[in-house]
Amino acid sequence: MSDAVAPSARTTLRRGTNRAVYERDRVLEILDAGMIAHVGVQTPDGPLVLPMAYGRDDEKLYLHGAAANHLLGTGQGHEICATVTLIDGLVMARTPFHNSMNYRSVVVRGLATKIEDPDEKLRTLKLITDHVVANWDEGRDVSEIDNRKTLVLEIPLAEASAKVRDGDPIDEEEDMAGPWWSGIIPIETRFLEPYPAADFTGTNEMPAQYGALAGKTPDERVL
Repeated sequence: MSDAVAPSARTTLRRGTNRAVYERDRVLEILDAGMIAHVGVQTPDGPLVLPMAYGRDDEKLYLHGAAANHLLGTGQGHEICATVTLIDGLVMARTPFHNSMNYRSVVVRGLATKIEDPDEKLRTLKLITDHVVANWDEGRDVSEIDNRKTLVLEIPLAEASAKVRDGDPIDEEEDMAGPWWSGIIPIETRFLEPYPAADFTGTNEMPAQYGALAGKTPDERVL
């Protein structure tokens, strides 16, 4: 169990407290390894959760989408929740009742605020874009129309906590001597070799950082 203190009552783990991680560096490490956040908001039609790309700096998490994005439009000015989860393995127990997964997850809760300042908006869009692989400076410049059509929300990282499970299955003592197999099925995501789009007719070489991803896991791409 983490020795750190949860940042708030609503980010304090109440089940599986031995898996709680509140250290800031560890929370940021998991966010850096992830690529998709599942973002939940309360809409007039009921709760809605959608996967979204994200970026961060030391203080805030950033989400972006089309200016007409229903979830982002509904979320601005309201409390929202963003969850990032990495699955590291299937945990196969002696009974399916005790099957589990090894995982790393982060939950961020906070007030979502729309970024209005044009320069700040571009800064955060670069953070989001470069979160997966640095490519903001590789394409054409962002146009004013691009900027107008994009909405960016920021959420403070003040209320963020992590939960991590690793290790073997936890079986009943009376099952330990039985014949049933137990163990871990690791899960690994890796980048493959990039290839050009079917309609690519440009003259620029593929950026070196794209090819450098090949064979790496998302964790290994983090600098």
